[in-house]
Parts: sequence; C-alpha cells; structure tokens
Amino acid sequence: MNSSTHPGPLAAVQADETATVVRLHAVTNGRTRPRHPLSLHTVLGPGRRAPRPGLPAESVRIVQLCRQRRRPLAELAGMAGLHVAAARVLASDLIDAGVLTVPVPDVPSGQGPDVQMLHAVAAALRLKFPDAAAKAG
Repeated sequence: MNSSTHPGPLAAVQADETATVVRLHAVTNGRTRPRHPLSLHTVLGPGRRAPRPGLPAESVRIVQLCRQRRRPLAELAGMAGLHVAAARVLASDLIDAGVLTVPVPDVPSGQGPDVQMLHAVAAALRLKFPDAAAKAG
C-alpha cells in the first residue's frame, strides 16, 4: 500500500487534535482569556438565571454538572472534556449571564472571619508588595 493514500495513525491523531482546537476556538469565539480570574480550584455552582437558548453544548454540560452539585473548575473541565482554558472562558461567560456563580462558603452564625489569619495575609502582602500602599493612596 502507498502511504500517500492511507494516512498513518499519527496523521489521524493530528487531525483529531486540530479539529478539537478549531472547535474550542469556535465555542469561545476565539477568546483565550476569561473576564473573571478563575483558578483550577474555583468552585462553581448554579446561578439564579436559566441558561439562554442556543448555548454551546459545552456550556450546557457545565451548567448541568453545576446543577448536580458545586464543582471546582478543573473537575468541570475534565468531566465536560474541555481544555481548562476553554472551560475558564465558558464558565466566565456563564457567570456574567447569571447562570453560574462562585458560592461564598457558609460561615456559622456568630462566627466571623479568622482575624489572626487576616493579619497574617495582610503582613505577607505588605512584604510581597511594599510599594502597594503608597501607590493606592
């Protein structure tokens, strides 16, 4: 057989990867950066609004997964079969639309934030960014 008429397995894998990249590019409208800073560990939950008709299948899947239970972005990307960068962009769009939210952890009644922890974080930030207070004022 002639190799020019029958592409090998590597060519099939490359074609599949190219199709995936093109599809993700189309789903995110070519955007590679989300409007919200979402880390791999950011937990997302359902928002107050229903998804609008015509959402991409990938966005619908993310919403369905979040309706089952709150999930971190990395888990959503894996379960939806998306690259993390694409999942970030789609999740950010869904947050803007009110379909998803970043839930605030429940704090027991009468229990405020850990003041000692807040002081430690503030001290660490002052060490890392010593000029920040001067620039902010």
